[in-house]
Amino acid sequence: MRAMIINNGGNLSKEYFIAYLSLIINSKQCTLEEAKQLTFERLFNMDEKALGKVTYSHFNSAFEELKKNG
Repeated sequence: MRAMIINNGGNLSKEYFIAYLSLIINSKQCTLEEAKQLTFERLFNMDEKALGKVTYSHFNSAFEELKKNG
């Protein structure tokens, strides 16, 4: 599986990750946990520092919000 290339010019927002995780869930018909793992593999290359602390924090916040509202 190829990693997705993202421009590191800015931080990705919590809303971005909510939309991205929702898209993965809907398109792959998977659980939130599976979507989180796929996103971590694809966007972060299994490295929480890959896109910076702020982006990783937004990723986790989005996951927690979806989990709470799920």
